[in-house]
Amino acid sequence: MGHNQESHPESHFRVPAIVDALQEMHLTSKFRGSEVIELQNFEPASVDDIASVHARAYVSGLEKAMDQASEKGLIFIDSSGPTYATATTYRESIVAAGAGLALVDSVVAASKISRDPPTGFALIRPPGHHAVPQGPMGFCVFGNVAIAARYAQRVHGLKRVFIIDFDVHHGNGTNDAFYDDPDIFFLSIHQDGSYPGTGKFDEVGSGAGEGTTLNLPLPGGSGDTTMRTVFDEVIVPCAQRFKPDIILVSAGYDGHVLDPLANLQYTTGTYYTLASNIKQLSKELCGGRCVFFLEGGYNLKSLSYSVADTFRALLGDPSLASEFDDPNILYEEPSTKVKQAIQRIKSIHSL
Repeated sequence: MGHNQESHPESHFRVPAIVDALQEMHLTSKFRGSEVIELQNFEPASVDDIASVHARAYVSGLEKAMDQASEKGLIFIDSSGPTYATATTYRESIVAAGAGLALVDSVVAASKISRDPPTGFALIRPPGHHAVPQGPMGFCVFGNVAIAARYAQRVHGLKRVFIIDFDVHHGNGTNDAFYDDPDIFFLSIHQDGSYPGTGKFDEVGSGAGEGTTLNLPLPGGSGDTTMRTVFDEVIVPCAQRFKPDIILVSAGYDGHVLDPLANLQYTTGTYYTLASNIKQLSKELCGGRCVFFLEGGYNLKSLSYSVADTFRALLGDPSLASEFDDPNILYEEPSTKVKQAIQRIKSIHSL
């Protein structure tokens, strides 16, 4: 909770808002018993874990910068945007990354004894998918998903990792970390023209990794119908062809129609469907091994309700999205532009 700037969209109110909603809707272990397992007492990520993705000079530099942050209370650590640090940021960032690694351990262990292991969800911040190998960016400090992908390979021998990033912004950090790696497939669906301006159709990977990066920029106004089509026509065939050993998800909730930082019009129901479909895909392709990682989402209400509906999907409960979503605020999706975008990506990737 120490990593916080009050007026900043990525403030320390985000995770407590989610936890409150989960408790209110009886989605915690207190109400669900062994259906919801909360991991306690896990280790922070080690420097070696972080350095599997990030330059060691950045990791040690951030640790040293904590003295300066202690003196000033708050410092900015990202030259291109508003990524801040406080005296506890380094510690909290290695704990956040460590939570992801503990979930990978837990899901992998469960998959050895059950055909239907639980899905992991890391309710963590600061988020990670913009953090590039050389440093922080776009509210993100360490690439939590990227670090978990390398860990799954190194520690568990899960060679092929499929990463789905449905945050409204392009996960440029994850993209860059694995751009030439044929064993990690990075698939990002984001709003065209949004921060940080990367993630174009033709960014498909390089060298041995050519074809294992897929970027689908969607036109503003895309919503639930678009995402359903993208899942069926892009995500599923890509995953089936890649044959992953584990699926990791950069779960950003800032594509919600109520979110202030972009203008897609996903609904709470969109996230329910996505989570349900991803869980099913992981059961079909990789023994149910799947971990979600919280990324963006800055309207506390839509964020917390959408994560709660994600939990419902993962638990096999019916959606309560209709109690929260207001169909009257939605407008017509740009179906012609969407169709063109989907056709283009299918042609580039031979889907």
